[in-house]
Amino acid sequence: QVQLVESGGGSVQGGGSLRLSCVASGYASIMTWFRQAPGMEREGVAAIYSSSGHTFYAASVKGRFTISRDNAKNTIYLQMNSLKPEDTAMYYCAAGWGGPVWYQIDQYQSWGQGTQVTVSS
Repeated sequence: QVQLVESGGGSVQGGGSLRLSCVASGYASIMTWFRQAPGMEREGVAAIYSSSGHTFYAASVKGRFTISRDNAKNTIYLQMNSLKPEDTAMYYCAAGWGGPVWYQIDQYQSWGQGTQVTVSS
């Protein structure tokens, strides 16, 4: 099972930027960022396929967030720009082998411990 370690979270004012990183101990076909706000369900934010580089985004972050990868370092990144208070959540990195839809949680075998992102108004 792939081990995942996230970093890069923090507190920022609305309109600001943060960059999250997730280092994996091995290869996974798809790597995805999820987030979970207090009292809310975990939701997919962005995903990237390791071999093709195809990316997917939630509608709420499209145009503001960019997912990228460095396969040589087994690392993915999430560049978050124009942050809004509603982006406040714990962000988790997940790794898996793919499934019908990228945001389906039960297809992911490995999860990181999470990194907190807080956006103030």
